[in-house]
Amino acid sequence: MSCDQDAETRHILDCFRDRLKRLVQVEPLLDLLHFLEPDRKDRIKAKFREQGNISAAALLIDEIIQSKNCEQGWSRELITALETVGCKHAAKYVLNSPPEPTEETENDSCVRLIDLLQLTLVNMKTADVCAHCRALGLLTQEDQENIMKLTENQGNIGGARLLLKRLVKNEAGWFSKFLQALEDTEHHELVRELRGEPCNEDEAMSVETVEEGEQSCSAAATETNMDGSMPSLPPVLSANSSLLSEDLDSSVDSSGLGASADNEEIEMYKGEEEDLAEDDDPSEKRKRDIVLRDYQMEVARPALEEKNIIICLPTGSGKTRVAVYITEKHLEMRKQMGQPGKVVVLVNKVPLVEQHYKAEFGRFLKHQYSVERVSGASQLKISFPQIIEQNDIIICTAQILENSLAKAKNGDEDGIKLSQFTLMVIDECHHTKKGGVYNHIMIRFLKQKHQNHLLKKQEKSPVPLPQILGLTASPGVGGAMSQQRAEEHILQICANLDAFTIKTKTFKEEEAKTPFKRIARAEERKEDPFGDVIKKIMDEIHEHAELKPLCEPGTQNYEQWVVQKEQNAAKEENQKVRVCAEHLRQYNEALHQSNTIRMSDAFRFLDKYHNEELKTKSSPDEEGIVTITDTERFLFTLFKDNKAKLQQLMGKPQYENNNLAQLKTNILKEFSTRERARGIIFTRTRLSAIALCQWIQENPKFDEVGVSASYLIGGGDQSLVKPMTAAEQKDVLNKFRDGQINLLIATTVAEEGLDIAECNFVIRYCLVTNEIAMIQARGRGRAEDSSYTLVAEAGSGVAERESVNEYREKMMSKAIAKVCKMNRADYEKKIREFQMQAIMEEKVKIKKKQQKGMMKEPPSKISLSCRQCSVFVCSGEDIEKIENMHHVNVTPQFSKLFTVRENASLQERLLDYETNGVIACKNCGQQWGSMMLYKSIECPCLHIKNFVVTYGTKKKTFSKWSELPIKFTAFDYTQHADLLVEDSGEEDDDMETD
Repeated sequence: MSCDQDAETRHILDCFRDRLKRLVQVEPLLDLLHFLEPDRKDRIKAKFREQGNISAAALLIDEIIQSKNCEQGWSRELITALETVGCKHAAKYVLNSPPEPTEETENDSCVRLIDLLQLTLVNMKTADVCAHCRALGLLTQEDQENIMKLTENQGNIGGARLLLKRLVKNEAGWFSKFLQALEDTEHHELVRELRGEPCNEDEAMSVETVEEGEQSCSAAATETNMDGSMPSLPPVLSANSSLLSEDLDSSVDSSGLGASADNEEIEMYKGEEEDLAEDDDPSEKRKRDIVLRDYQMEVARPALEEKNIIICLPTGSGKTRVAVYITEKHLEMRKQMGQPGKVVVLVNKVPLVEQHYKAEFGRFLKHQYSVERVSGASQLKISFPQIIEQNDIIICTAQILENSLAKAKNGDEDGIKLSQFTLMVIDECHHTKKGGVYNHIMIRFLKQKHQNHLLKKQEKSPVPLPQILGLTASPGVGGAMSQQRAEEHILQICANLDAFTIKTKTFKEEEAKTPFKRIARAEERKEDPFGDVIKKIMDEIHEHAELKPLCEPGTQNYEQWVVQKEQNAAKEENQKVRVCAEHLRQYNEALHQSNTIRMSDAFRFLDKYHNEELKTKSSPDEEGIVTITDTERFLFTLFKDNKAKLQQLMGKPQYENNNLAQLKTNILKEFSTRERARGIIFTRTRLSAIALCQWIQENPKFDEVGVSASYLIGGGDQSLVKPMTAAEQKDVLNKFRDGQINLLIATTVAEEGLDIAECNFVIRYCLVTNEIAMIQARGRGRAEDSSYTLVAEAGSGVAERESVNEYREKMMSKAIAKVCKMNRADYEKKIREFQMQAIMEEKVKIKKKQQKGMMKEPPSKISLSCRQCSVFVCSGEDIEKIENMHHVNVTPQFSKLFTVRENASLQERLLDYETNGVIACKNCGQQWGSMMLYKSIECPCLHIKNFVVTYGTKKKTFSKWSELPIKFTAFDYTQHADLLVEDSGEEDDDMETD
């Protein structure tokens, strides 16, 4: 390069200083920069040791800019060095070839997402993910060695943190590869979380994302709006975070460099802001007045006196509006007192973040206060702590807050503390119970409250805590069978939320707004030849396996019974009973389907299952033939012999269940008698939601009355049915709100929180759970003349269980009234007891977790056998751990027991990368694990869920290796490689002799 070019590079370094200091890896880079004098390098290394990489990188940039003695051509040396140590993203900036603003913005959003979910991500299998990231070109060899060294010295979490910090320094495109690495290493829960899909609940609403790559961080960048226009781009990241801890490109001088990302900066959720503005009166850009009704003001009063309360009002009666009013008055009062005020609004589902912003908090308060919302779907411009600092009101998912609170506890500078808030609003607060994220947050609150009491006794200043405001339509009774237990449940909820009281209102004059309720009983089936054939098949299986069921097939009780039989049979190595139980479970599901959806749907379900099972029994290669046992042959033949009969019967409409006929009558009635009908049908499973939607779309009678139907199911990948993507969910909900769809068939995913005022009828189809779900589902009908109908077969017990829920609802109302009238001293005593119990239980839980990690036994204690055919597989002494993560068996004896197949599940996903094979039992075809390539050596990797573990004298099944308290030996790569070389040498000698 010429002197002019070196001068230009100095100018570029100065302009992109803020971004470069986060992208440069100082330590390995210094070894390759020969143009820097040794004393300058020493100063930079000292800065690295004392203050970390970012400060050292800033000093490095200053030293280069200020140095006038660099040899000509140092620019090229710098760029080459950056590319060599894996800092290709930084090299592009130095070359004055930064990514396009949209690409840069998208990449920054991904970095923020990684940082926001870091607390969850550090629990990954670091060694495993590290190896895959290295293979995908995301890490250099030196990166991998440093990460593994840190993992060895500081544990898995320490290594994971370094891995994440290194990943985000890659050039754009790294995020999709990282998702691929997580998928390859079976971190499916983490992938779903990064894509915004919830992991813990099958039917939880997923985040607004799309399927792959950076799109999952920035869906808005690729999707068009409803009107066909392109949405606004997501914002540039400017984060005070643990991964990128200072402002990014906050003051880039673009002179002579072309357009920078700073020029393209767009506010968060700009598209949504425009939508919000459209809903406002164009002439009204000033403060909106919030006017409460008398009953709303009454329940709000204690909160206006700065007391912690729970507001319990029916769905549609304005709980959230009351919360907005309390928030406004809280901030006004703090301002008058000259004290800072900060409010956080917590929700348990991502779509509610946007709903609360658009319909309530943003609509009424954004003209006088700064209101922001954050979730896994957000394209964040700044870090969460900075969002907290810069805004008055923050609406976010509870998990985002919990992650940041945990960061602060672990000493992370990017964490936040409860003391930073003055008011915390908790929506759907009945979820504040054991195991829930709300409860994790409130346990922190209660611990600090207890600590504050001790501080006061010591005459020290207590740590400030926020005021708590809980909102719910139905706290429920927690399964209570008596009024006393119901009251204890309400007191427990109050204790968990540290509530001074629970405020409610009994409506009399406004009861007309409650949906009209009716139970539509379908006649019992007089004939069910399709079901009779299935039951006959099940009876033959019972006889073959010598099983005597204690309950009627087609019920939930039978499902529980047969699952238990399968688990016990696996432990007892009773292959006949195990495989029979597995087939019985499928037939039981088919019976349930034939009683709620069409017979043809049930048949297709069974046919698909048997076809897939037969595929696993086919010969994988020429080496071995999978054995089909007599029991399996009997089961396959049994279905084959009855297949034609089932097909014949499913084509006869007179034998369909009467529930469908009753449902049809109710739908036609709603759409025939209403001017503009819009309703929701709730059903139990994803399969039934999809099948019912298909049935409606295929029936011309529904089309004649103007029915336009679609289904809405969850985004969790824990079902045989493909989940909906977040984009699909959002599209369906938008069309339902707009009226393009007027009938929604949904699983319980839509029961809570969805605010659809125009919905005027709700049908629960053969579905009864608990009193909370009943109240929530009923509350989806918000229109004046709305109706709530339960469709159930006479004698099924569904209507009776609904009556029980109605009784529990009355029990709940009485319990709330009784708690409200309790003597203050008695109430506070009970609350303290429950709170101390919760704190002690948390301490015991933490202690047990720590003790469990210390208990490890030798591998000779266990042996593994095939879960399906019970053949002995190996002793625990044959199993070794690679990089403290993979459990492999490389013994010659084990290699004779399995065959290797192509990974069909990955092929079905149409992934464009080479996949490792699946190892399966030579005897029965049961999948055992996968074949992994470790440093050019093929290693069979075992998945514990596919085996029965003999532990001492007991047989057990496990879903994760971490559940097994065994200390396995580390894989000896050198020893195994030597053996392979010796074997290869013998083969070469034989070839020379020949």
